[in-house]
Amino acid sequence: MEYTTYQLLWFFLVYALLGWLGETALAAARKGRLINRGFLSAPFSPVYGLASVLFALFLPELRDTPIFLFSLGMILATALELATGVLLERIFRQKWWDYSDERWNFQGYICLKYSLIWGVLAVLSLFVLNPLLTRLIALIPRPLGNLLLLILFILLAIDFLGSWAALVQLNGALKEPTEISRRWKRISNALDNAVTRYIQRRMARAYPNLEKERIRAQRKAAPVQISQVFASGCSFYKLACLFFIGAFLGDIIETIFCRLTAGVWMSRSSVVYGPFSIVWGFGAVLLTAILYRYRDRSDSFVFLFGTVLGGAYEYICSVLSELVFGTVFWDYSHLPFNLGGRINLLYCFFWGIAAVVWLKLCYPRLSSLIEKLPIRVGKILTWVLIVFMAINMLISALALGRYTQRHTTPDPEPTALGQLLDQRFPDERMERIYPNAIIVK
Repeated sequence: MEYTTYQLLWFFLVYALLGWLGETALAAARKGRLINRGFLSAPFSPVYGLASVLFALFLPELRDTPIFLFSLGMILATALELATGVLLERIFRQKWWDYSDERWNFQGYICLKYSLIWGVLAVLSLFVLNPLLTRLIALIPRPLGNLLLLILFILLAIDFLGSWAALVQLNGALKEPTEISRRWKRISNALDNAVTRYIQRRMARAYPNLEKERIRAQRKAAPVQISQVFASGCSFYKLACLFFIGAFLGDIIETIFCRLTAGVWMSRSSVVYGPFSIVWGFGAVLLTAILYRYRDRSDSFVFLFGTVLGGAYEYICSVLSELVFGTVFWDYSHLPFNLGGRINLLYCFFWGIAAVVWLKLCYPRLSSLIEKLPIRVGKILTWVLIVFMAINMLISALALGRYTQRHTTPDPEPTALGQLLDQRFPDERMERIYPNAIIVK
């Protein structure tokens, strides 16, 4: 089942409310008093809303295989929780929750117990809650529904900005604020009123770690040491460089693999300019960012993690490409142990092997080479490549969209842009760049 944008927006709000109610009730049961556990002052927990949207976008076709629905739902929501936790810590230099006391946790951001709960919630949402909500949403007159959505999201945006500003002020004593924090601190100065102070007090009550971390940071704060090495550690510039290297190497490896297995030279590029596989590029970034701290763990650990993570990642990429471009770029239906033709067990194992090879052999050497670049040269080169790839991906998206339109619409609209795309990227060229692309009509 495909959901409309209108339905997805309502799903976000309803599940955000239900998630807030669940967390607040759980906190009240543990502490014996009512505490607003949300980032917002309003009774909404956005992470649950975002998770519901992810479930609705990526999981409906797995309704006939509940075990895979459960597994992928668990992985999707866990990845969202991990990303949210890391992002909040990077911005505010503090952990908002910590599962370090739980068994089978990952850096305190996620743990097996709550990941399993996410899987159960994914199954419940697809089989029980979404059908019920769909019927209830249909009862709301569309004009009224649109008006309510507009009002609610405006209020949420105001609440979000106010809460963010208040939290930045709460952490104002930190000696090492991020650039984002600096900018929001300037904004928050104009919002220093009774509402802001109320939000600060609520944050401190709901998340005691915030106050503890603030005090600890004040005691341990030291002058910032400016690194004399380009892209040291797992930094933004390091990951950006690895993206381009991974995208290039991935395209080359896939091309050689097709030659050895199918006997033909076949383009495996994701973009119209250059031998770059975006899936492999982001895959390299994902593996590096998540497994960086565990690069010294055993090969079996990295292989298992890479197999699961790579399979989920490839599945998501397949669904996204079909949703956005109406095109299927790969189909494993002819292979055994496949899931909807989007992934199969053999290539999941390949992801595991790739994770081991990348993290144990490639990454140390590539990291050392990247760090040898002069700082100024490295930054300029990185941003030139980022701009190039952004333009490349935009043109590729437009060309793919027009290619799909030519095959699904009898008489495509003769716009100036459309005519230019028809001229520069005719069917022959698109079929040469994307030989395995299948138009979904």
